[in-house]
Amino acid sequence: MIYYLYHIPGKKIGVTCNLKDRVTRQQGYGADEYEVLLTSDDIDYISYKEIELQKSYGYKVDRQYYRNLINKNKEMKLNVTEQTTTFPIPLSKLKGNLIDNLGLKWETNHGLFGLDDQTIKWICKNAKTSMFNINRCYIYNKAYASEFLTEPEPQFDNSIYNLIRDWANERGIYDKGNSHTQYVKLMEEAGELAAALLNKDKPEIIDAIGDMVVVLTNLAKLEDLDIENCINSAYNEISNRTGVMQNGTFVKTGIKHTL
Repeated sequence: MIYYLYHIPGKKIGVTCNLKDRVTRQQGYGADEYEVLLTSDDIDYISYKEIELQKSYGYKVDRQYYRNLINKNKEMKLNVTEQTTTFPIPLSKLKGNLIDNLGLKWETNHGLFGLDDQTIKWICKNAKTSMFNINRCYIYNKAYASEFLTEPEPQFDNSIYNLIRDWANERGIYDKGNSHTQYVKLMEEAGELAAALLNKDKPEIIDAIGDMVVVLTNLAKLEDLDIENCINSAYNEISNRTGVMQNGTFVKTGIKHTL
């Protein structure tokens, strides 16, 4: 499992293995409002670095290491994979052990799981005996997340572009900037996207794509255009276009594509 040490400037430094759920869904910060300082599959290392950087940046320091927060009860050592969470006890003793560990939390790829009266009842109902060891049982993480961590449907509409334009207007980008400087900025962001793609760095890819949309929105405005109209025009142009895929690129009919 990969752990992310993230930084919300002026707010906090924390650790998670699911940025979208922990930082965006639970805390409400967009991809452009935080940065990833470090990634590691070593929970001990990432836990020590979190405390170290919290002190270095002058933020509130956690009372206990991340590793201890996730598995604070040594008697309930969970085995967490992408697909399942396995409990080191048989089904017949599951409920009692879960109650003894009330408040336990653990991180999964689907978000932060925890034990309370409601989740314990669900776990006991849905847990299955391991086919490899009858003294162990497990739940499917996706099923748990669907029951308790359901995300609201994202609402994407033109208002996001209005927010971007309001933000840019307040900062004088339209009064003092020009489309040429925005084009240079776009090329800078494109370079960051290229680097993120090469490094397979998902958070940075999200950040770069978002930044490029912001720059394109401002560039359009500086040219007395709305990005919404530009997008609609482009879609109308391609909607009925036919062609084939060649070497990973869509080539429209009538165009000869060469390497």
